Amino acid sequence: MHAASREALERLNASLDQGLSESANTVEIGATNGSELFEVVDTLDTDRSLRVALVDAAAAPEQRVSLIKGLLAGKVSASTEEIVSAAVSQNWSDTRDFRNGLIALGRRALLRSAEAQGQLERVEEELFQLARIVEREPQLEMLLADKAVSADARRDLLAKVLYGKVTSVTEALALQAVGRVQKRPVEDLDALCDEVAALSGREVARVRSAAPLGEQQQSLLADKLEKIYGRKIAVHSEVDSSLLGGAVIRVGDEVIDGSTAGKLRKLRRSLA
Repeated sequence: MHAASREALERLNASLDQGLSESANTVEIGATNGSELFEVVDTLDTDRSLRVALVDAAAAPEQRVSLIKGLLAGKVSASTEEIVSAAVSQNWSDTRDFRNGLIALGRRALLRSAEAQGQLERVEEELFQLARIVEREPQLEMLLADKAVSADARRDLLAKVLYGKVTSVTEALALQAVGRVQKRPVEDLDALCDEVAALSGREVARVRSAAPLGEQQQSLLADKLEKIYGRKIAVHSEVDSSLLGGAVIRVGDEVIDGSTAGKLRKLRRSLA
């Protein structure tokens, strides 16, 4: 995202947070804002000329706001209309940044709703586990990434996988992501997990271990990683019996391989 767009999004994020914090019903309003913002994006995706008009720097902000208000009247809640109108009044570098800004606002509204319910860490863990499920099922990931299939069909497929197994916020975030995949579905879901953690000022450590990690083990590992990296760490783990023993830890782009299988590979290379 370009500098002007980043500044616009920062202002909108602050405004969204303030509005939700002052609301008497953050849970419901945040969830409504999030889902409606995603619907607005879906509408804009079908009309390029409208997207261009809404970021046209040659037009006065009032003109752009009037245009979007006419489009949204009676179709979304008053609070969502206010958020989108505020977004349209900002200066965006291009239509892509504008679209991505609305998505970011939608995600943030949903996450603030989850936070108000005390479910933020649960959403983070569910997204991590969902990414691992998709990662272990190449055929499922291939179907979710197939751009020859409509966004609705991809969402319907994932909805069947998720039905009754995750929170409504996790489901909404995941369905939006697969509706317009940016990278691989696994990478997009992992990016969502990172986004949730970042909202709490944490970075994700993805751990593959030969045996399940207990809560105390995860807590001790988080403490050690926080001392190494100098920031708060959210540990998410999965079992990988092929490691034979130990664990592989990934924080950002850095990988710490303390597994038995990794040590054996190093030994083989040294003897070759």
